[in-house]
Amino acid sequence: MSSEAVGADAALLRGLVPEVLGILGRRGVGFAAAEDAVQDALVEALRTWPADPPRDPKGWLVAVAWRRFLDATRSETARRVREERAEAEPVPGPASDHDDALELYFLCAHPSLSPSSAVALTLRAVGGLTTRQIAAAYLVPEATMAQRISRAKRTVAGERLDRPGDVATVLRTLYLVFNEGYSGDVDLAAEAIRLTRRLAASVDHPEVAGLLALMLLHHARRAARTGPAGELVPLAEQDRGRWDTAMITEGVAVLQAALARDRLGEFQAQAAVAALHADAPAAEETDWPQIVEWYDELVRLTGSPVARLNRAVAVGEADGPRAGLAALADLDPTLPRWTAVSAHLHERAERATAARLYAEAAALASSTAERDHLTRCAARLHSGSES
Repeated sequence: MSSEAVGADAALLRGLVPEVLGILGRRGVGFAAAEDAVQDALVEALRTWPADPPRDPKGWLVAVAWRRFLDATRSETARRVREERAEAEPVPGPASDHDDALELYFLCAHPSLSPSSAVALTLRAVGGLTTRQIAAAYLVPEATMAQRISRAKRTVAGERLDRPGDVATVLRTLYLVFNEGYSGDVDLAAEAIRLTRRLAASVDHPEVAGLLALMLLHHARRAARTGPAGELVPLAEQDRGRWDTAMITEGVAVLQAALARDRLGEFQAQAAVAALHADAPAAEETDWPQIVEWYDELVRLTGSPVARLNRAVAVGEADGPRAGLAALADLDPTLPRWTAVSAHLHERAERATAARLYAEAAALASSTAERDHLTRCAARLHSGSES
């Protein structure tokens, strides 16, 4: 079987995971046991489908997962009640079309879970990724990720799938997935977009659309973010011809539809900033005054120090570096990226100070790519080069 066909089967399977989990849940199977049974069924499907594809993929997965659950139940105990459950196995037939994805999003983003556990459980139960794939994406041993997922499943074991959940918590979880980007054999940014699309199809909420638009607009610039050697390329220096215009068009359309509902939220405001950057044919044509206005909205909505830090950059571009530094002066210097922003704002007025701050920021950088970029900025100013 071709690699393309195998990939298509894997994509189909991952899309069916929430529905199969929901069906088992309605049959009385606990979340942890259902999730284990579905994962066993996925492995069996990848083994057998290439040679013998089923006519009803969802029905096949439900039947196999149910048998796996019954086998596990019988092996654990021979108590009468569980034998009675085995005797009551439903007659095979068409699977329900009920969409359980929304309930699973809420369960996996349960407030009692840590952010890292919520992300892992979402990728496993909603995304259909294996423990190995998730571990590779997060650069941790598979055994470590397996323990994290097991603890998360135990935490939510007693929760019902039909309980109302917090959309904001789900969106934060998906945004965490998106920001992990790419590592291993799983593109988490693309996976986050896929999952957010599914969520948007399940719930009518402008902030879900706002997050989807934000992801699309950021992801559209991905190819231009790094140079040939993997070096970081700042937004102002990116080759805009490498941006994905179709993705930008979709993101802007999704955002406009959300904004038209007049229920502004933080993800819509962030997406509006990204849309303004995407709309500028060149960096010098960016509408910075309007970006400042959107950051004003974002600060009003969230009070976030990060939003205020980004606003200081925008003010510096719109009204000059002195105005940007004045906005920065009100913020805590221990904020991540504060020193890098200060260096950027000083660059047009006090090059020596900017060079020193770039060097300090490099020492504080959280990634190698960022550290190398800031180090190059410091060296450029020290040498007096404009390259």
